[in-house]
Amino acid sequence: MVFEYILKKNNIDPATDLEIDQSIDFGSTAAAFAGGQGDFTVEFEPSATALENENAGYVVASLGVDSGYVPYTSYSAKTSYMKQHPEIIQKFTDALQKGVDYVNSHTPEEIAQVIKPQFKENDLETITKIVERYQQQDTWKENLVFEKDSFELLQDILESAGELEKRADYENLVTVEYAEKAMKK
Repeated sequence: MVFEYILKKNNIDPATDLEIDQSIDFGSTAAAFAGGQGDFTVEFEPSATALENENAGYVVASLGVDSGYVPYTSYSAKTSYMKQHPEIIQKFTDALQKGVDYVNSHTPEEIAQVIKPQFKENDLETITKIVERYQQQDTWKENLVFEKDSFELLQDILESAGELEKRADYENLVTVEYAEKAMKK
């Protein structure tokens, strides 16, 4: 949806100006591309870097850069749980903010060393290259505040894809108080 949204923003009609094959299992798109299927592919990491390392392709653009801050990750909790356990929500948010602070204050090499155990299938050099790319693209925000602009962008993308019948109200759905407190610590 993000890819198609970016195409439309650039006056390219995904339905008539190109052919997008969505029949390939998401985990197999890099292999299909490396095997000669298609002229381009949309990949998450580490697949994009793997294609480059294998000389099977190269990264030409970042959907994250071209789309703006799309909230790919958010956390949800019931209002009743948040009211009953605000200290747990705050501790969880504080921990996430510490992670954001870390990636925004350390070198790609330092970050790669720390996260390497989570990516056993990748060598340290590949992980470092991915982290460098993310830093150059300004992938990580400085805080966890889910801004209204990002919320509206997400709805724009969903609407553009025909997946959103009615827009939601930011104020009724998003709570930023925990993220704002975590920022100040």
